Amino acid sequence: MNGFFKLVSTFQTQAEPAYCGLTTLVVVLNALSVDPGRRWKGPWRWFDESMLDCCEPLENVKKNGITFSKVSCLAQCAGASVQAFRANESSLDLFRSFVETCASSEDHHLVVSYDRQILKQTGTGHFSPVGGYHRHKDMALILDVARFKYPPHWVPLSLLWEALNSVDEATGKSRGFMMITKRAKPTCFLFTLSCKDQRWRAMCKYLLEEVPYLLKSRGFTTVEEVVYTVFGSLPAEVASFVKWIVEVKPAVNGPIEKVDRDETERLRYKSKVLQQLRQTRALALITKWMEQNSVNSPEDESLQTAILQACCQGAAAFRGSNCYSNVKCFKKDVKESNVTSNGARGEAVVMSSRVLVDGCEQVIDALVPKRPSSGNVGGGSVLQQDGIDQVTLEENAFHPTTRDLLAVLLLALPPSTWEQIPDLSIHAEISRIVSRKELPHELQLEVEHLFEQAFFVSRSCTEEALTEEALIETKN
Repeated sequence: MNGFFKLVSTFQTQAEPAYCGLTTLVVVLNALSVDPGRRWKGPWRWFDESMLDCCEPLENVKKNGITFSKVSCLAQCAGASVQAFRANESSLDLFRSFVETCASSEDHHLVVSYDRQILKQTGTGHFSPVGGYHRHKDMALILDVARFKYPPHWVPLSLLWEALNSVDEATGKSRGFMMITKRAKPTCFLFTLSCKDQRWRAMCKYLLEEVPYLLKSRGFTTVEEVVYTVFGSLPAEVASFVKWIVEVKPAVNGPIEKVDRDETERLRYKSKVLQQLRQTRALALITKWMEQNSVNSPEDESLQTAILQACCQGAAAFRGSNCYSNVKCFKKDVKESNVTSNGARGEAVVMSSRVLVDGCEQVIDALVPKRPSSGNVGGGSVLQQDGIDQVTLEENAFHPTTRDLLAVLLLALPPSTWEQIPDLSIHAEISRIVSRKELPHELQLEVEHLFEQAFFVSRSCTEEALTEEALIETKN
């Protein structure tokens, strides 16, 4: 029962009938003290279901629930480490070992996906955390997040295994279990993969299936030709698949004048990652390709537009809304903040947006890392207006753009992508360029994070493709 006390301290009831997967993750992530990377309410950094939307739009989850692979993707995206097992690819003995390991630990928690009907309960597929294990009776304690239906209850492990070892009719795949732990490194990332845009499936299929075939079937004389081949036929804008993370919070007592120590550290980390990325050969190749092929960044890529969208999403979350489509944003101001936690200045640019949510006006502050003006990409200039520092931005100095997203995606592609390149010297050179071992430490962590996300996204992509094929066969 070692893990029980951590879980029960964060235990809550799912907010929607189909939110069992999201609420289970919220309970586990908060029990592990995983930092969500933003504030929930007031000063508190705490996970809420509305934050778990990087792998599936909340509107879809509310309507249809969520699959096993998407839950594991969400846990990874939120900053945890995940080991996921389908029941048909595992065994009762292995499951029992994970149950005992997690029940005996405060920093390892087990999530189960099971069929309620096998437990003689109402409903079908369900997610909940396991809160304990009785070795003598071989029973597991289910902390059911649908507390309006069932209180925590003990289940014979063999019966629970039978409920796990069932097929989810929505996917045609077996249910299963996953062990979730906190990352050894603090959660602070600049980039993340997103499945919210429906075009992610086409992007996933192209990168994982079509690109290796293209590289195998063509002869290359330079690495530039390899990069051009990979990105010359993207099925959608890279920004629909790779996002950069903006930290937002409600403005309190007027314009922000300082950021705290933790915020300063996160901003410095993001700024350092951006600098390191812009010094890589990968980014130089992407820049050259964009210039030679007159590839322009999207019109809505400006920092002002990106921050406005982030503030709209943040405002909806702070108001407890799962949908920001009806949120109205207006008036954008850019100010440079004073960092007083260590006496430094100019660590961040704070952009404030006035947002209208459900008829209620909010002012949301977004913290954007500021690259030093001494870097190889220009900084900004500061003007005085009404006694407040106004920043004239050179966009590239403060935030990632399309070329940065393409470069980090190139670095995060699986090593197997390049294996079939016919020319051995070209294969060796591109492998050196994208080698994670050669990257600076912070950028290496960032790329490994994206690679791990891509693993879960690819599994989800494959699963959904097989599901669609099965549906088509059924209709035929």
